[in-house]
Amino acid sequence: MLRLASARARTIVDMSYARHFLDFQGSAIPRAMQKLVVTRLSPDFREAVTLLRDCPVPLPGDGDLLVRNRFVGVNASDINHSAGRYDPSAKTPFDAGFEGVGKVVALGLSASAQYTVGQAVAYMAPGAFAEYMVVPASVATPVPTAAPEYLTLPLSGATAYISLRELRGLQEGKTVLVTAAAGGTGQFAVQLAKKAKCHVIGTCSSDAKAAFLRSLGCDRPINYHSEPVGAVLAQEYPGGVDVVYESVGGAMFDMAVKALAVKGRLIVIGLISGYQTPTGLAPVEAKTLPVRLLKKSASVRGFFLNHYLPEYRASMERLVGMCASGDLVCQVDRGGPTSGGRFLGLESVFRAVDYMYTGKNTGKVVVELPPSVDSKL
Repeated sequence: MLRLASARARTIVDMSYARHFLDFQGSAIPRAMQKLVVTRLSPDFREAVTLLRDCPVPLPGDGDLLVRNRFVGVNASDINHSAGRYDPSAKTPFDAGFEGVGKVVALGLSASAQYTVGQAVAYMAPGAFAEYMVVPASVATPVPTAAPEYLTLPLSGATAYISLRELRGLQEGKTVLVTAAAGGTGQFAVQLAKKAKCHVIGTCSSDAKAAFLRSLGCDRPINYHSEPVGAVLAQEYPGGVDVVYESVGGAMFDMAVKALAVKGRLIVIGLISGYQTPTGLAPVEAKTLPVRLLKKSASVRGFFLNHYLPEYRASMERLVGMCASGDLVCQVDRGGPTSGGRFLGLESVFRAVDYMYTGKNTGKVVVELPPSVDSKL
């Protein structure tokens, strides 16, 4: 039975179907919501994405959760998605965003075996830049509260945790270089390397970020605006570095290759310096790469999180536990004076993407979606 509470909201008292059951427990669910949709393929996020303000709130299926997002995460790869690079056959329009944290406001019968209305969850799923999101229960992770710190984990934390474990880059006593070390993913690579008793070098773009890296235990932060990274590495680490955790690309990638030690390993998790270009790539010295690796018996490995989904759930559970216990710093950047104010509402996602690409953020960039006035959740 569906009872309309008002012209703007609907109250679900009881809906029993043969295929699934939706339990809203009398929660006020609006008829419509806002979401961000890619309407034109482009690496320019503002050009590619449109804010739609009158979209129907979706209903969950048997194995699904309906999540009211409280925070959504901004990632460098959002513009790869808006440019159609992950799926060359993609046709507009399609939904934008990759991750969120919020509370379950409805769920299917099968999903109710594991989750309840009001429970906080974090998730990674396409289309997250929306006020409400249908999430398969199989990809959601329970979290203690819908706090923004847990939003650092679905993409950024999991990428660092799984890549460093699966590619076996960390061993006690090894020297590890992390580029973009004060960013959403870099902060976790630094901490995990220190937990493995490695010596950690981290590149960053300001003295404030260098101070943040020191607070994480980073042994040698390098502010590349005041110190040339290549010269520092050549002078202070003449034997090279054993592992590079690289996400910048272009000239930074070339420098990292040159800095590798004998039998060194470079793990590529991104190349943000090129994402805003038409090709998505920044030039590298590709012609000399084979001989550089050969001379040192070194290697370059790529890591794309979607290829490691079987390890994802267990990794997320471990990361959530570490975050909840305080064993892991989960730094978030919610905007401030240097970003034109706090990131509030989906309309601020555009500003948050610009802010991240200027390199001003420390930690994960997140956008808050305040609950509506008449919401009971």
